[in-house]
Amino acid sequence: MDVEVRQTGDVILVDLKGRLVAGTGAEQLQEIINELLASDWRKIVLNLSEISRIDSAGIGELVSGIRLAERFSSEIKLLHVKGQVLDILALSQLLPLLDIYYTESEALAAFDQAAAPPKEDDATAE
Repeated sequence: MDVEVRQTGDVILVDLKGRLVAGTGAEQLQEIINELLASDWRKIVLNLSEISRIDSAGIGELVSGIRLAERFSSEIKLLHVKGQVLDILALSQLLPLLDIYYTESEALAAFDQAAAPPKEDDATAE
């Protein structure tokens, strides 16, 4: 699996290409997420547009990485989930649990929305 890491503001985007399967692909994902969290990155987007295949090991590392990020008060969002990867995640009934976006701008904006304080109307409505 090929990996390219880039930064946009305070967000790290990880472009993954190839197969996210048992062995190298799944191990690489685990190493990347561990390194980013160890470097105190709190906003991470995994771009899966070029992932051609995922298996149970890849799904396991994806879910494990998301859970680990939550323990470090970080967020991982998924970008461009499609094809076989989308089908497998749907069959695994994981789609409702994942934060998936179809454009990079939507994924980046979602971090800002999550960090925004509640509007005054929302706070006083209760």
